[in-house]
Amino acid sequence: MLVPVLLFLLGFLLLIKGGDWFVDGATGLAHRFHLPELLIGATVVSIGTTLPEVMVSAQAAFQHNSGISYGNAIGSVICNTSLIAALTVAIRPGRVNKKSLRLPVVSFFAAAAVYAGIAYTTGRFERWQGILMLCGFALYMAVTVLHMKKHPEDAEAEGGEEEKPKETVLWQELLALAAGAAAIAVGARLLVDNGTLIAEAMGVPSSVIGLTMVALGTSLPELVTAVTSLIKGHSALSLGNVIGANLFNIVLVSGTAMTISPFAIPMEKTIAGMNASLVVDLPVMFAVMLVLCVPAVIRGKLSRWQGILLLCAYAGFTAFQFLF
Repeated sequence: MLVPVLLFLLGFLLLIKGGDWFVDGATGLAHRFHLPELLIGATVVSIGTTLPEVMVSAQAAFQHNSGISYGNAIGSVICNTSLIAALTVAIRPGRVNKKSLRLPVVSFFAAAAVYAGIAYTTGRFERWQGILMLCGFALYMAVTVLHMKKHPEDAEAEGGEEEKPKETVLWQELLALAAGAAAIAVGARLLVDNGTLIAEAMGVPSSVIGLTMVALGTSLPELVTAVTSLIKGHSALSLGNVIGANLFNIVLVSGTAMTISPFAIPMEKTIAGMNASLVVDLPVMFAVMLVLCVPAVIRGKLSRWQGILLLCAYAGFTAFQFLF
């Protein structure tokens, strides 16, 4: 049992460091070819920080492990919202740019509604639905880039000043890109394989491992970024980026898994004869996003009570997964 745990932790570390290398390499190349800052932030960096989730769910899909394919995406949304965003809001609440939130908020809830509609009506995700999700991701990226080019003041007001990238040479950027992609791929494999072994040994459903441990592991890059921004004194949390990451988990992460290998919602855990995911997981996902987004969109500010409430929700959700 010790070896799978150690390899599972090694997978975590490779995902974190691999994502860091990949973003550094991709950003360096983008700057080298004089791509706009806004374009880099909206595409290269956003996709790079979501790669761990994509690779883990893709790896699980190749192995027909629907529990982790499904649990990782939903669990990452819940983790991003009620742990990562909640920590920053609880420590340093502040104002947000309402205009910059409209597109990601509307897009997330639209994608989540489609996802939940499929889950509640058929209980199974097909390949064509995955392709539809990926097309939705491409459309969102295109609209985001066009909007940011047309309204650059929204991004500046939300994100603040950017740090200038370090001067690097071409071979360093290519090496960072390749090493990052390789580390993410290997880390994802270790995480899925050993997470499954740990789940079997503990008698815990793989969907629970996906919703909690794997979801937390693949969200660690976002957590590290949030904590680092607080340490450096950047109190304005880019809420749009958090919501964007959650949207990517629905359309990109889940879409990739569905396209590779269609799967049914796991029935490993039930409540009163009903699928626990339909009764708990999906409703919690919507609830935490509503708590985070609605006050921000209406009032243009985040309050400490939101962060505390969301942290309590995450603690309760995690406890429920392992105790019931």
